[in-house]
Amino acid sequence: MSADELTTRARQVHILTCGEVEIEGRMPWSSNATFLVNVRCGDDTAQAIYKPLRGERPLWDFEPGLHRREVAAYHLSETLGFDLVPPTILRDGPYGEGSMQWFVDVDHRQHYFTIHEERPDLHDTLRGVAVFDLLANNTDRKSGHVLIDGDDHIWGIDHGLCFSADFKLRTVVWEFGGEPIDAALIAAVSRIVDRVPLEIATLLADDEVEAMLKRAEWLTENPVFPIDQSGRRYPWPMV
Repeated sequence: MSADELTTRARQVHILTCGEVEIEGRMPWSSNATFLVNVRCGDDTAQAIYKPLRGERPLWDFEPGLHRREVAAYHLSETLGFDLVPPTILRDGPYGEGSMQWFVDVDHRQHYFTIHEERPDLHDTLRGVAVFDLLANNTDRKSGHVLIDGDDHIWGIDHGLCFSADFKLRTVVWEFGGEPIDAALIAAVSRIVDRVPLEIATLLADDEVEAMLKRAEWLTENPVFPIDQSGRRYPWPMV
């Protein structure tokens, strides 16, 4: 990431953290309460996606607090140097504590399946998405959770169902199965083989942190994209 990108990222995080929040409206088709909000910090204004704890539906396999996993996913993306997850913070909002994620302007006609088919030049970036999901143990990587903006930057969103201690990967990204994982991606994973950064670990349970360390170790020792032999490791709906 360039110095200019780092400066932009720091500014975005500052606005999300310090800005006054006003709800614009509720996002459609979301299983949990998800809001588009306007954030104003001095002369700076931005839009963000706000997911409050109070709006979560109970799940049998995840404890309440999916918003914290959204924040953990952002910090994991930053630790790996992938720049995949938009800036995401933990803060109070109109409905209490929740995650606040920088809103990215994308072409919503495009998603993982269309990007993979039409943009082979971006396949290496999509391979990074696959590695991220393996490490985060993403249980819900739908095609519509992979977005592209006007600068051809790939973004991943909706990471509330990640980091389970039990391996339960469900994703649409299986096209690279059987291929060796590039050394640069493995080098990124190796950054957390010995220790999960504190800003991630404090958002997760101890057994989830330990499981992520084991997944990182497994990836570095077995640098090959897995194949779904069962055909069942897909989310539903897939888009």
